[in-house]
Amino acid sequence: MRYSGKQVVHPGVRARDLPALMELYELNYIQLRQLIPDVDLVQDRVVSRVNGALDLYLTVRERCKYTTTLHLSYRFEGDESSTLAPDIVVRLYHDAQVAEVISRGKGRSPNAPGFDRFHHDYPIEARWRVNRFLQKWLGFCLRHGHSFSPAREQFEQALQTLETDQIESLES
Repeated sequence: MRYSGKQVVHPGVRARDLPALMELYELNYIQLRQLIPDVDLVQDRVVSRVNGALDLYLTVRERCKYTTTLHLSYRFEGDESSTLAPDIVVRLYHDAQVAEVISRGKGRSPNAPGFDRFHHDYPIEARWRVNRFLQKWLGFCLRHGHSFSPAREQFEQALQTLETDQIESLES
């Protein structure tokens, strides 16, 4: 990342202009690669479970040579239905090493505005705001220990199998 010497809003993030937005895309890519070390090997639908934290759901919507489109969210269970929030769709551009929020659902509030970059032309301010949210949320998820690595998935499956085998042996 290049430093332009502009006003710093947060360590590593400058004020809301195009270079700052591009830097935010780079930071989001770095954090997503920490969360998902090998995007090519992760399953299409996977859940990261960490004690003391909400389950983080990942769906790979599209895999292409230079891009991958992901959906990240928590799931909140209600009386009659479940709600996804923050319900974010992110496109990773592997050649440029940037990640951009391309869609964000309305979340838990019916009056909350949605964000869909393909159906509306948003000013830099709106794109900066939603991508800044992603950057903060990814940092939060990483601090809580969330990860979508194939090795972790295999380890968790092995633990579940071991626990099931132990329960079955105790019952026999």
